[in-house]
Amino acid sequence: MNNAISTEERLARIQLNAFLYLRADWLERLIEIFGSAQEILRQDAATLAHEANLNPKTAEALLKDAFSINPQEEWDKTAALGGHIYIPEDEEYPQSLRNCKEAPLSLYVLGKLPPDEHACVGVVGTRKITPYGRRAARKLAEDLAACGVTIISGLARGIDSEGQAAAVRLKKPTVAVIGTGVGRCYPPENRALAKAILEYGGAIVSELPFNSGPNAFHFPRRNRIIAALSQPVVVVEGEIKSGALITAKLALEMGKDVLAVPGPIDSPQSAGPNNLIRQGAGVVTSVADILDYIPQQSRFGLDPRFFEAPSQTPVKPLEELSPRQQEVMEAVGSGQASLDQIAEALKADVPEMAGLLFELEVKGFLACENGLYSKSKF
Repeated sequence: MNNAISTEERLARIQLNAFLYLRADWLERLIEIFGSAQEILRQDAATLAHEANLNPKTAEALLKDAFSINPQEEWDKTAALGGHIYIPEDEEYPQSLRNCKEAPLSLYVLGKLPPDEHACVGVVGTRKITPYGRRAARKLAEDLAACGVTIISGLARGIDSEGQAAAVRLKKPTVAVIGTGVGRCYPPENRALAKAILEYGGAIVSELPFNSGPNAFHFPRRNRIIAALSQPVVVVEGEIKSGALITAKLALEMGKDVLAVPGPIDSPQSAGPNNLIRQGAGVVTSVADILDYIPQQSRFGLDPRFFEAPSQTPVKPLEELSPRQQEVMEAVGSGQASLDQIAEALKADVPEMAGLLFELEVKGFLACENGLYSKSKF
């Protein structure tokens, strides 16, 4: 916590944050105009409207909503769940969120957020999940979690829940950015999942007052927080106008990479990802495709085995090779070797070995690049 911010100012910002109909950057602008959140709350609606160039009705609604909550109760109820309410000046406030255009004035956090430099990937998609989407989300999330990546999602039905459930099954942390206050769980069937997220070192995050319900407009707003905390964002399934596509759009506006899982051309739930790919989004066929987009400074500690994409071509049977050709393949191994190194390993003369290597290249078993032979990936 930043001790330079007084308790009174902190509580005043929690009150201002309760007005959900004005962009967070406008609230920051008001604080700059009046010098503090406390001073804003000392104004009447007419003065606030005049000084801040606000519509009088907007100014009146802002003060009404601000005084509709008790900030000390917000603080105490959040603390009773083991949580905190952070403001942008706090060191615990995520730097990636602080850098976005509309950083929440107050951020309610249950559990533990990952460090700023940690690898975090957004996994989002439709609530109307298909069997294909379920398999894709589960597989990608399991591999990401096993690799050491923290999954960021929205705890919603469908793709979000599937991805976050995959992480907790492996007892790995995941961050849920929710569209209600942290004192509520929506959908209610995800209470056990929410509890497991906290149990295994993850976090539940909201910018909304403690007891806020699941109003429709909350969810598009929370998507900007998912986008800000993630690099990259992966869309698994979603219709053309789904909330997942809103998250993708916000991520692009923030300069984040957006990836998509291709799907059947006759599935409405794959229309969104397929359209993103047509517009230039990265294609995801395995977890390695996602890991390629994680910034280098965030890769420390990740399991390197997941960075290599699985072969998409059938393995060529070595049985169709002669015994001598099989010996050459064994000599090449899983790395690279020159003609001289292979000849020396097999105690063979160079002309014989050159002929064998040529035959293996023609058959598609070996590839040669810059004089070094390796097993072909094609």
